[in-house]
Amino acid sequence: SLLVQWLGIHLPKQGTWISHVMGQLSLLATAFWWINGNGEEVRWSFEELGSLSRKFANILTEACGLQRGDRVILLLPKIPEWWLANIACLRTGTVLIPGTTQMTQKDILYRLQSSKAKCIITNEVLAPAVDAVASKCENLHSKLIVSQSPREGWENLKEMMKFWLDLTPLDVMWNTSDTGWAKSAWSSVFSPWIQGACVFAHYLPRFEPTSILQTLSKFPITVFCSAPTAYRMLVQNDKASYKFKSLKHCVSAGEPINPEVTEQWRNRTGLDIYEGYGQTETVLICGNFKGMKIKPGSMGKPSPAFDVKDNPTKTASTLRGNFYITGDRGYMDEDGYFWFVSRADDIILSSGYRIGPFEVESALIEHPAVAESAVVSSPDPIRGEVVKAFIVLNPDYKSHDQEQLKKEIQEHVKRNTAPYKYPRKVEFIQELPKTISGKIKRNELRKKEWETI
Repeated sequence: SLLVQWLGIHLPKQGTWISHVMGQLSLLATAFWWINGNGEEVRWSFEELGSLSRKFANILTEACGLQRGDRVILLLPKIPEWWLANIACLRTGTVLIPGTTQMTQKDILYRLQSSKAKCIITNEVLAPAVDAVASKCENLHSKLIVSQSPREGWENLKEMMKFWLDLTPLDVMWNTSDTGWAKSAWSSVFSPWIQGACVFAHYLPRFEPTSILQTLSKFPITVFCSAPTAYRMLVQNDKASYKFKSLKHCVSAGEPINPEVTEQWRNRTGLDIYEGYGQTETVLICGNFKGMKIKPGSMGKPSPAFDVKDNPTKTASTLRGNFYITGDRGYMDEDGYFWFVSRADDIILSSGYRIGPFEVESALIEHPAVAESAVVSSPDPIRGEVVKAFIVLNPDYKSHDQEQLKKEIQEHVKRNTAPYKYPRKVEFIQELPKTISGKIKRNELRKKEWETI
């Protein structure tokens, strides 16, 4: 209720989000627009989305026997059925638990057992992993597969759908985050459809900057949401041949976005990037909103609060009085803007100094040789820890003398931030380890540095 009041949406006290919000929208307006790399395209109006999701909901309640409050695990890539499953679960009152398609057999077993899910929905890629652990999951009763071919022991969603019967409305919203994260539920379902906007989806097996630019240029996308890593890669491409005629609002979340990247994006598109900060348990905690003055690098100002259901022991460990402890480090300036420093375990303690990786990475990205970087702690016999930078070079600099380049980059950081923060160790690598949503896996790099101790 707090969310819809904040957004200015009126919802009756009885009924569900999906019945009342979608009931107020123009049935013929485009609700969903999906493409993939093979030239396939799907477009649904709100009326079609409603009809298809009702069929899906009937499958969950009738064929699968699910009741309100039962848990459903959803492991699908960015295909249309992912959105139908979201709406079907809202209609039936079942609890959706999304997961990334990169899960291993062990990951799936853990989630099935810990969530006590009664149903799992996935595709032919992950079905074998589910079958391998299903016998260990006593609560799992139904398995739905999204596939053109049948599979023994599974109900085929596409076949069943044939038989079971019943931002602003002008915007086209494209959110690139993976379907396994809570971010997709917010930016690919609730947020756009509360406002009656169209959800745009482009199914790419992996992030391809050229394809992203072509899509932004070809389709009338007005709102673009992506991770900072994506923006960093996009500004390195030549965008002169691409015109984003419809694009009017860009947002980013997941990790801090460097002011240098924001400036390059603004210079080439004329648009600011509105940065936000949140977690799975909270959605958006701080954000830069329309009408606010943007301070480059800041997370913005606080947004309305959210509550967390279930797992009371873990939740209690994050609460101190009325405060939620995020596990992150940051500060608030005199104007009430919040600034991200790092995850608590990313802080580098060197000779008594506390150094956040983001401030070092922001200095590094301003050097023309640096395409991407990740900063972590590295053991040192005298200082305890020192700053180490893993750097991906821009193509034009890969043939340069690397020792000389290291010295140049180190001096550059000394000139652009406090000298004690400069990376005493530098390693050039081909690519940085990242999550499926584009976040840098600093913990993996840090583990590599410390595993010999």
